Amino acid sequence: MEQAAIGHQLFYDPILSGNQNISCAHCHHPDFGTSDGLSLGIGEGGQGLGPDRTPGVGTDKIRKRIPRNSPGLWNLGAKEIHTVFHDGRLSISDVYGNGFNSPAQEWLPEGLNSLLAAQALFPLTSQFEMAGNVGENQVTGAVADRIDLGWPILAKRVRTDPRYGPAMVAAFDEVNTTEDITITQIANALAAFMAVEWRSTDSAFDQYLAGDSSALTAEQKDGMDLFYGKAQCSTCHSGPLMSDQEFHALALPPFGPGRTRQWDPYVRDVGRMGESDRLEDAYRFRTPMLRNVALTAPYGHNGAFPDLEGMILHHLNPENSLSKWNRDMADLPNVPWLHKADFVVWDDRLEMARVRGKVDITPLELSEADIASLAAFLNALTGSSVDSPPFGVPKGFVP
Repeated sequence: MEQAAIGHQLFYDPILSGNQNISCAHCHHPDFGTSDGLSLGIGEGGQGLGPDRTPGVGTDKIRKRIPRNSPGLWNLGAKEIHTVFHDGRLSISDVYGNGFNSPAQEWLPEGLNSLLAAQALFPLTSQFEMAGNVGENQVTGAVADRIDLGWPILAKRVRTDPRYGPAMVAAFDEVNTTEDITITQIANALAAFMAVEWRSTDSAFDQYLAGDSSALTAEQKDGMDLFYGKAQCSTCHSGPLMSDQEFHALALPPFGPGRTRQWDPYVRDVGRMGESDRLEDAYRFRTPMLRNVALTAPYGHNGAFPDLEGMILHHLNPENSLSKWNRDMADLPNVPWLHKADFVVWDDRLEMARVRGKVDITPLELSEADIASLAAFLNALTGSSVDSPPFGVPKGFVP
């Protein structure tokens, strides 16, 4: 808890961003289900919080939307989790001899005590999330040379700050003086906080599983039966985490800048293939966990659907849903200088054909009542204590 208390302050502190103008909480805030309420986020350079966040002005304005939806942080401390990010680019592995397969490869710092700690490092190095544009600050300049070179700059900021240095010496056994503090302790503190703050295992569904048959309404029970039966949701949303941690193609409507690879000549997001380089993984994305899913709209790897019913309908018939999808369903703050790029992928006939042609689920027919029951069950996955976390938002946090 000592480490979590430090992580709590760091999570809401812009000290970890290159230009010191954005914190982790700007894209993962509890008021928006530990996300930001947007389809595609407004990162470094933006102003405000959640759906009201604006893209900034002048030389500080954003140059790109965040390519994917900001995921919720619920239960990320679970030890069963072995893969994170929409494309799975970080996972438990010894391929580089450090316990993780990550974008930092062999340059990942030593001593990270969990997958969540490793995950916490990467938004700090992302140009459009927290690092800033090349030429704006030391951090992003160092990262441009090699991904691990920016972390020591951030660590120095933290260890020389009187709010953090002495507290970290007291909280970490391996740290004897502030000079011993590295990015490893910062990441471990952030992970400790997130694991404690957003553990959620007390939903009505959890109470039902614990033996309270009255915890679910009749409609929610119908939805549960559909989820684990006819609707086949549990084929992928399985186990205690309600995710198989695998990757599936659902032909979600594409938009935004896409998470392009360096050799992609146009806007696109190939999902898991961007990490694996295997053609069979094209347009597949990681199955999300579902605890508190009712709090984390919009839905999909790019936030294409504003509500649970729309996301359920898309699962039932991706091709039909894609054909009916309209651009107003995407929650994108107005950014005039990026507007032309937001939906340019729809003009690419071949790319749209590739998206439509890769679907890993079989169409299924359900009644309107069935869909309503499924949505009711998904609402029963909301924890009863989500509004009373151990730490909460610090009084000094300024969006």
